[in-house]
Order: sequence, then structure tokens, then C-alpha cells
Amino acid sequence: MGSFILYGPVTLRGKVEISGAKNAALPILASIPLIKGITVLHNVPRLEDVHTMIQILRSIGVKVEWKGENTLLIINEGSCTGDVPYELVRKMRASFNILGPLTLSVGKASVAQPGGCAIGLRPVNFHIDGLEKLGFSVSISHGTVHATAPGRVDESEVVVSFPKVSVGATEHIMTTAAGMKGLTLQINNAAQEPEIEDLQNFLNSCGARITGAGTSSLTVEGVEELQGCEYTIMYDRIEAGTYLIAAAATHGEVEVVNACSNHLGALLEVFEHMGVNFTCNENGITVKAGDVYRPVKIEVNPYPGFPTDLQPQILAMLSTVKGVSLVKENVFKSRFGHVPELNRMGALIVVEDSVAVVEGVEELTGAPVEATDLRAAASLLIAALMAKGETIISHIEHIFRGYEKVIEKFRGLGVNIVYEPRDVE
Repeated sequence: MGSFILYGPVTLRGKVEISGAKNAALPILASIPLIKGITVLHNVPRLEDVHTMIQILRSIGVKVEWKGENTLLIINEGSCTGDVPYELVRKMRASFNILGPLTLSVGKASVAQPGGCAIGLRPVNFHIDGLEKLGFSVSISHGTVHATAPGRVDESEVVVSFPKVSVGATEHIMTTAAGMKGLTLQINNAAQEPEIEDLQNFLNSCGARITGAGTSSLTVEGVEELQGCEYTIMYDRIEAGTYLIAAAATHGEVEVVNACSNHLGALLEVFEHMGVNFTCNENGITVKAGDVYRPVKIEVNPYPGFPTDLQPQILAMLSTVKGVSLVKENVFKSRFGHVPELNRMGALIVVEDSVAVVEGVEELTGAPVEATDLRAAASLLIAALMAKGETIISHIEHIFRGYEKVIEKFRGLGVNIVYEPRDVE
């Protein structure tokens, strides 16, 4: 694992362009076993997680090739194999979403059960329960999930009601049902993220019949076959939010191109309460930060609530806001691995149950810290920009899973980042 070395404080200034959304690209790629023929995807971010999903597709017999900087040419000739090795699945949990589409495509499939997660327990039981409701036979042995597709589906209506909102399970069951002719599926308590709307739009472009994405109730009418299409993936709202927070935290002035205000309403509402100055237009969002911010109370909830994937970043910013701020994490309640590292830099944050109590300090100071996961890495990077002196962030490779050209983009905003491929002793 490598390190970032930064010297602060730094005031960000300039313009940064947001890349395609990782969390939209991954479920679209996971659907490919059902999509016959040629698919061309534009605005695909070149990230570690995307490369892992490409490896998975190649391992089952799908041809995938980069065409230009961010375009993928994908050819599924209908001859996929049904086993996905643990060596690939263990790298990210989103890879499990290939199980339903692959099983439906080849009849039987086996996918290794995903490993642990640094931000808390994320079991796949909602996925398995949903597949069984669709008529799949599912068993688990020696850490591998084996599935058998149902035979011909008679005209039937199935209702899947998730006991808790799950983005991955919503995407998985929705995608699988899209290729089951004769089935009408209703998903209740569905996740409402914009990335699910993007997945719906892609699948419908391939011939699916899905309605309701973006609401808590989805309807899928299965079709005989899905055919490849040409599609442009949405922009990454979490990447956009990270750069907006970084600009505000450093009291800078940054234009975030391709940031969609409709997807970032909860963050912009927090900015308004804090006194962060920003403007929105059709090209993106510009932060012209104020000098003094107000403390806030934030509830982290599923979309359209404040995103859990921006909680670590906003916590870094709040660490120097005078007064006491409260951040309650309702999605991944143990997602506070970044807090001890922020405290090493002089922050005063106490976590009680699922609530972070932040007492604003005058300034942060540089220190050696360690990134525990993707968004924690982004949090520590923002803290390093705020801090006085040198900060060394080890295990920084996490950040390459979710931020395309992160070094290049921050350098374009005036940051001097030194990347050491191996940890500094």
C-alpha cells in the first residue's frame, strides 16, 4: 500500500470536472450477462472497482475492450460460463450482483460469497431472499453461493418487500427480473438513488420494461431478451460532493463541472445551514466559501437523505467549525474508522453509539494517518488540506477505487500531492 504526502493548509481554487459514476457503472456492468450482442458504454470511470468488474466479465467469457479514454466496447456472444472466483469477488461487494444475471443466462452459476467490509456488516441475505422469490434455487457451501435459475416462467406476479432499504439488492433483483419473460415484479421499499434510475434507463434502452426507479416502488415486466445498446453513464454525485466539501473546508473557490444540484440536495441544504456560499447552473456547482461557518446537526440516511458516502468528508470539514456539530449515521452505524485518525490531527470528535459529536477546534495539524476505506481516504485528504504542516496518509490506495485521476484533479486546484507507491516508514 502507498501513501500521499501533503503540506497544508491549502486553499483550493480553480475548476474540476467530475467523472462518470462508479456506483452507476458497476450495476450496469453486472447486468451484462443478460445483455446479448454489442454494448457501448460512454463516460465509464477508470477506477480499480471498474477494472475488477471488467476482469469478472472477462473471466466468464465476455469480451471487454477500452475504446478511447472512457468508452467500453462489450461483446456478449451468449456463451458465458457460470463460475466467478473468490479472488475477484473478494475485492468488492458490488461484484455479487452478477449472480442473478449470470444464473439466468447460463442456468446454473456459482459466485463466491463477498468478504468482510471495513465500514460495517453488509450481508447478502436480501439478495438471496429476492432471488428465491423469483423462483431461483439458492444454496451456500464452503463460502460459495450456488444458484439455479427457474425453468420457463408462467404468467405470474411477484412482490419483493425489503425489510430495510438496500441499494445493491434493489439493483440485483430489478436487473434479474428484467430478463424473466412472463414475470411481473413489484419491489417495495426500494432504494431511490439516482444510480438506480440510471440502471433502469440503461436496461430499458436494451429492451427492458421497468418503471418507478427513483421512488420506493419499482415495477419490472420481464422480457424475452435484452439486446446491447449505446449508453452514457451519469456523472458521479459522490465525487462531486467530495470536491464541493473540499472547496468549502479550505475556504476556497472552485467550480465543480458536471455536479448535478438535483442529486446533491441534502449536501447543499447542509451548506446553507453552515453558511457556505455556492451557486448552481446547468454546467455544475461553484463554491465561493465564506470565512466563518456555523455548526450543524446532520442525519445520514438513504437517498434522498444525506449520503453515507459523504459523511467522512463532512466530518473532516466540521472539525474546525466553532461550536458543537452532531452527525448521526443511520446507514452504516459503525462507519467511523476515520475518526481516530482525524483526532490524531487535532480534531475533537467523540462517537457515542451512532452519533459523532464534533467540537470545533482552531486548526488541525499534520500527522501520519491511515486510510481504512475509500471514503475515509477522502476524509483524510480533505483534513490534510486543512491542516498545518505535513500529513502522510498511508494505505491511500483505497482512494483509487472511487476517484478517477484524483492526484491530477487536486493538483489542478493548487494542491501539491506527492504519491509514494509504498508506505513511508
